[in-house]
Amino acid sequence: MARRAEPPDGGWGWMVVLSAFFQAALVFGVLRSFGVFFLEFVAAFEEQAARVSWIVSIGIAVQQFGSPVGSALSTKFGPRPVVMTGGILAALGMLLASFATSLTHLYLSIGLLSGSGWALTFTPTLACLSRYFSRRRSLATGLALTGVGLSSFAFAPLFQWLLSHYAWRGALLLVSALSLHLLVCGALLRPLSLAEDPTMSGPGAQLTSLLHHGPFLRYAVALTLINTGYFIPYVHLVAHLQDLNWDPLPAAFLLSVIAISDLVGRVASGWLGDAIPGPVSRLLMLWTTLTGISLALFPVAQAPTVLVALAVSYGFSSGALTPVAFSILPELVGTGRIYCGLGLLQMVESIGGLLGAPLSGYLRDVTGNYTASFVVAGAFLLVGSAVLVSLPGFFCCSTSPTSRSQDLGIETLETKVPLPKEGLEED
Repeated sequence: MARRAEPPDGGWGWMVVLSAFFQAALVFGVLRSFGVFFLEFVAAFEEQAARVSWIVSIGIAVQQFGSPVGSALSTKFGPRPVVMTGGILAALGMLLASFATSLTHLYLSIGLLSGSGWALTFTPTLACLSRYFSRRRSLATGLALTGVGLSSFAFAPLFQWLLSHYAWRGALLLVSALSLHLLVCGALLRPLSLAEDPTMSGPGAQLTSLLHHGPFLRYAVALTLINTGYFIPYVHLVAHLQDLNWDPLPAAFLLSVIAISDLVGRVASGWLGDAIPGPVSRLLMLWTTLTGISLALFPVAQAPTVLVALAVSYGFSSGALTPVAFSILPELVGTGRIYCGLGLLQMVESIGGLLGAPLSGYLRDVTGNYTASFVVAGAFLLVGSAVLVSLPGFFCCSTSPTSRSQDLGIETLETKVPLPKEGLEED
């Protein structure tokens, strides 16, 4: 394959965006909608709800902590075979789960096996997308990640319909068949060879260099703090509204308002990230600050109109920060290290996601309400936004994508390969 001096910013890259869209739907859309099976598992195995909850929790933990494995394999073999293998594992886990006779079987099949498949799909796909785009990277990432929200709307009623017609075993068989489409998503990931690649070392050396790279470590700390408070409304907002004497149906409707605003925010932020001059980290700080303020104000609001306004604000800003958060990483570590960088970042930031909900629940048990839970969640995001100020080039006014890139102590692409004259004039 011919080597390119820089990402093509289009072409086959839009097929990679399409692949990432469906891959995000088939991984996180399934995870978000899997609560439909919750009561079925409780009744079928006569187990406590807390034990059944571990099925999805194990799957999420394996997906996040296994991301560096998927990244290392993609660095060595390319994303296509890794993602296709992940699709087989995800489908096989759901297939075996349909024959489960105990919760342990579900822990192993859905949690461990499907979770391992998800670990091999999400991170390599997003990393591959980042290599295809530079100037339009935020927009491409935002469009790809809308698959999470759209599939959440579609899969929940679909899974409920499957349960009513085929019971939970038949429904899992069909979810397994649906997961096999991850193979098609992986097949669309055409390998891209960039001029920066020959300067890159193996996965082990890249991980070591990342662990000694100050900007990357500070960014990982910032996203871990953000992740700690990010998901609190999805876990505790309905319960908080019921404490305010809301009926369950209107309370659930507020989550739908958040989901719709989230979709709009992802696309709008992706466009703004490419259109507004200056470093994308400033835009991420803006969205993170607005998300933190919205979270902290939830306990103060009492009127329904104010709560709806806060839900729109939180949904839009929390959705908006997602594409730019992924777009900043290639600028910090370079596209040659994006596979290992994204995998390591996913593993580190998952610590915040795993600790956030239990901490919020603990504060609810101690105080008797969710006021402290939302205030502390908002504080985590505000502290994370403050850490973003320390990133290199935060106060820089340059709009050139190449000027944003940070080096890990190895020569950058611009010093290795002279850009064509036309490209320089265009910049």
